[in-house]
Amino acid sequence: MLRLAFASLWNRRWTLLLTVISLVVSVALVLGIEHIRQSSKTGFNQTLVGTDLVVGARGSSINLLLYSVFRIGNATANVSWDSYQQLLRHSQVDWIVPIALGDSHRGYPVVGTADSYIRHYRYGADQPLHLAQGEWFQQANQVVLGAQVAKTLGYGLGDKLVLAHGSGKVSLHNHDDRPFVVTGVLAPTGTPVDKSLHISLAAIAGLHRDWQGGVPPSRRVAMTEAHTDHHDHDHDHDHDHDHDHKPQLVADAHPDSVTALLVGLKSRAASFTVQRQINQYPAEPLQAIIPGLALAEFWQMLGVVESSLQLIAGLVLVASLLGMTTSLLAAMGERRRELAILRALGAGPLYLFALLELEVMLLALLGLLGGVLLLALGLQLVHPWILDSYGVSLETLPNLAQLGNYALWVLGLALLLGLIPAWSAARQTLSQGLVVSR
Repeated sequence: MLRLAFASLWNRRWTLLLTVISLVVSVALVLGIEHIRQSSKTGFNQTLVGTDLVVGARGSSINLLLYSVFRIGNATANVSWDSYQQLLRHSQVDWIVPIALGDSHRGYPVVGTADSYIRHYRYGADQPLHLAQGEWFQQANQVVLGAQVAKTLGYGLGDKLVLAHGSGKVSLHNHDDRPFVVTGVLAPTGTPVDKSLHISLAAIAGLHRDWQGGVPPSRRVAMTEAHTDHHDHDHDHDHDHDHDHKPQLVADAHPDSVTALLVGLKSRAASFTVQRQINQYPAEPLQAIIPGLALAEFWQMLGVVESSLQLIAGLVLVASLLGMTTSLLAAMGERRRELAILRALGAGPLYLFALLELEVMLLALLGLLGGVLLLALGLQLVHPWILDSYGVSLETLPNLAQLGNYALWVLGLALLLGLIPAWSAARQTLSQGLVVSR
C-alpha cells in the first residue's frame, strides 16, 4: 500500500506541488513564530541574572529595563552621582554596577562603567564576563569591545577609535580630540554586551567636561559669538577651535550622573524593602525595579501580539490543510478509473479509505519536513541580524520536543481532514468508476 501511495502521488506530482509548497510555508510559519517567541524569552531572561534591582530615573519600569539592560530606547533622566554614592553605603547593598549611556560608535552603544561591571555582571547560567583578548581598561583613554563589535568592525588590540555623542546611527558630535585605544575584547555572550563598547566613568566625565545641556563647549561658544557678532564669527570660531578646552582624561574623575545602577543585595529577601526605600528616596525621583518582574510585565504586555501571531499562523496552516483536502477531492474525478481498477483487483472500501488517508499523511509529512528545513535555513539567515540589532542570541535549530508536539498536531489535523476524500474513495463503486463520462 505504501508503494502504491507513493506511486500515485508521484504520478500527480506537478498538480500537488503547490499544495506541498503551501504546507511547507505554513508549517515553517507556525514553528518559526513559536520558536522565536520561546528563544527570545529565553535570551532576554538570560541577559541579566544575579542582579536584584535596577535603579534609574522614575518613569516606566519596562523602559528602564530596556534601556539599561538591553540598550533599547533612551533614559528620560539620570541618577545623580550623590545618590549613587548614597546607595553604595546602604547597609543591604553588596555591590553596584553603574551604567552611563549616551555615546556611541558607528551605531553601537558605549557603556561607561566601573570595574564592578566585569566582576559582578552575570548572564545565562550565572556565567561571568571574561576577556577573550587583552585586558580590562585601566586608564581613561582605553576601551573594551564586545565580541560582536570587534567582529563586525574588524577591530583588534591596539586599534584607535573615536566615540560620538548620541545613540544610534546618527552622531550629534564626534569626540575627535579624544581617541580611545582598544585594550580588550570580551568573549561572546549572546547578550547586548556583545554589541557594546565599554569605557570608564572617568572617560565619560572627560568626554563631557564643560558641556551644558548636551552642547559641547566649542559649539556653545560658536553659537554665542554668531549671535553677538556675525562679522567676527569666522575668526573667533577658528580661535576657539585652536584653543578649545581639551581636558585630559583624569583617572579619578567621575561624571555628575549616571544612567542606571545594577544593584546586588546581601540578601535577596531584602529586595522589596530596598526597592520601596529607593522609590521613596527624598533627594530625587528614583525608581527601583526587580528585573524578573519587569520582564514578566513586558511579556504580559506583548501577550496579545503573541496570541494574534499564533492565531494567524494557525489559520494559515489550517487553510493549507484545507487546500490539500480540496485538491485531493478535486482529483477524485480523475481517479475514478484508477480506483475502479483497484476495486476490480480485489481492493475493498476499507483498503481505498486507508490508501487515501496514507496519501494525506505522506503529503503532511512532506510539508513538515520541508517546513523544518525552511525554518532552519531562515534561522541561520536572520540570527546574525537579530544578534546585531538586539544583542539576543536565538537557537538556530528548532527544539525537538516543541517540534514533536507540533508534528502530532499537524498530522492529527491532516488525518482528520483526510477523512473527507478517504470517505469519498471508499464509497466509490466498481460500476461508477467504469462508466465513461460524456
